[in-house]
Amino acid sequence: MTIAAATGQRNTLLQSMFTGLIEGSGSVVTTTGDNPGIHLTIAPPPTLLTDGRPTRIGDSVSINGCCLTVVEVTEQQWSFQAGAETLARTNLGQLEVGDRVNLERSLSVNTPLGGHFVQGHIDGVAHIATIERDGGWVEMWFDVLPELAGQLVSKGSVAIDGVSLTVVDVEARLFSVALIPQTLSVTTLGERLTGDQVNIETDIIGKYVQKFLQQRTTP
Repeated sequence: MTIAAATGQRNTLLQSMFTGLIEGSGSVVTTTGDNPGIHLTIAPPPTLLTDGRPTRIGDSVSINGCCLTVVEVTEQQWSFQAGAETLARTNLGQLEVGDRVNLERSLSVNTPLGGHFVQGHIDGVAHIATIERDGGWVEMWFDVLPELAGQLVSKGSVAIDGVSLTVVDVEARLFSVALIPQTLSVTTLGERLTGDQVNIETDIIGKYVQKFLQQRTTP
């Protein structure tokens, strides 16, 4: 296999992987019914349009942590389709025109991995239980289903609306993260309020460990 062929293969393998490091926030231009799903058009920030990495039809983009395929590209907008299963598991169906969303394009061969491996496959949603402010810092607690809390550990990784974060504490159906001012300023988490719904993707390692333990205890 040539170097070019090997590089092409690696690009394919990484097509739907992310880091959880948000590249920028876009805004919702349109959201229209596309039975049984929706057609979603996003205006990405200028930095993602002029950085020398063109986005094409068929590319994968994480929107609030949910991996969607680009179906249409114009000079200033990207369009996507989200199906019924996506709408049932995520907060994308609640988006309105003008809402900000977190954006990250999928990994390429030369992309630094600074967060953790994020698949863009949302496991479910959580609601913000409390927001505790300490100067410019924030500790945020989330109410999540027990089966998702069971996949989280203190000091482990979690993606919240696509943002790679470290878990601080975990309880039966609650977990917390600490947000630095930089994260609050460059992602939508700085705009979130108590009661808001966010997308959750737990660390894939936790899922494998949970399944292994369940299989061991099953007669």
